[in-house]
Amino acid sequence: MGRAVVAKTLGYMITWTTYGTWLQGDQRGYVKDGRIHPKNERLLDFNKQQQLQDAVHLSKFQQQTVRDAIVKEGESRGHHIYALSVKPTHVHVVIERNPEPISKVVAYYKRAARLALKAVGHEGKLWTKGYDKRFCFDRATLRERVKYVESHNPA
Repeated sequence: MGRAVVAKTLGYMITWTTYGTWLQGDQRGYVKDGRIHPKNERLLDFNKQQQLQDAVHLSKFQQQTVRDAIVKEGESRGHHIYALSVKPTHVHVVIERNPEPISKVVAYYKRAARLALKAVGHEGKLWTKGYDKRFCFDRATLRERVKYVESHNPA
């Protein structure tokens, strides 16, 4: 008989967006309760009306501030960050699996970035609620996720 193969999580790719930049109903589709839904203009219009402020688009300076804050937070917590990309409307990070729940890791990074931007004058909401996570169970998938995130960084 063959041996059973047990998948071990090597890492994860985590993505979150800035406030108001990817609302439910969006033309790109959206995720709710783990399911992908198609665009819905009525839902999108409703969500836009519910926004408490304008959508957040990070400037180059703000992107670098967020990047520095996440790297510093990761280092202080002993996280190994394989890849990180901070764009005007979202953040991608690939990290090595660690014992902390992913939700806590995301909360640490979002908070560190929010406080760093607050220190340089950003006011109001910064991030949307939640995040997307993609597990890496093998080295090939981990390399693919790292390559994807690195492709989002400027040359």
